[in-house]
Amino acid sequence: MNSQNRSPADLRNMFGANLRQLSRQYPSVSELSRQLGINRTQFNRYLSGESFPRPDVLDRICRFFEVDARILLDPVEKLSKAGQVINGAFLSDFLGRGVQQLSEEFFPSGFYRFTRRSFINDDKFVIGLTYVFRDAGVTYIKGFEAKEAMYSQGLPATPAVREFRGYVSGHEDGVAFVIARRRAMTYSFNYLAREASLENNFWSGYVARTVRESQTGERVTRMVYEHLGRDTSQVLAAARSSGFADEADLLPFHRRLLHTGHPFR
Repeated sequence: MNSQNRSPADLRNMFGANLRQLSRQYPSVSELSRQLGINRTQFNRYLSGESFPRPDVLDRICRFFEVDARILLDPVEKLSKAGQVINGAFLSDFLGRGVQQLSEEFFPSGFYRFTRRSFINDDKFVIGLTYVFRDAGVTYIKGFEAKEAMYSQGLPATPAVREFRGYVSGHEDGVAFVIARRRAMTYSFNYLAREASLENNFWSGYVARTVRESQTGERVTRMVYEHLGRDTSQVLAAARSSGFADEADLLPFHRRLLHTGHPFR
């Protein structure tokens, strides 16, 4: 049927079907209708296709679910979450689950100092700075590769080339990142779990590169993250120390969590 010739009943049925699918991610229809500020009985009528909301209520529903007015015309799989691969309809209950459930308390926003062994030179360690932030329910991470690491690979060391970005997903006992540089065809997978510490601000785990196995260079190594928040003095100090470092120059607790004397398992 041509979308321009749909009857009011067709529109109500499409809206009801889409609303039912969108509502499945919430365990309670009563709680959902409360969050939307819609009477439960009236909300059930929307779900069944018996009734259609006023324009202001429709706008409230669209904003809540982050969809647009095509909710009247097309199946929800084709709506505004198209292009949001992880949170799209196909993966939202799988890979998207960790993205949606990652709270500020579990993995706070702000600056982090990280340390890991260099993939290029086993005798060196990389110290860097990343920034974690949230936007529209997704946790993102960004930072810059060390200039020395770029030089050693024969790559430009401009900020545009060095910058990396990714998203963060929550897991049962930690977090995972998928990170890439701009227009890169390789990525890194990072996994971290919180470590017991005085300020409860350390995470340790590993980082893996998506490259082929070779006789030289590691593909997986341990990594430590230290949450600095937005403390300007700590952030500036961390920025000044970024780059390659010898093991003796590492912060003691970073060195301890990296288990530098033991192979990665």
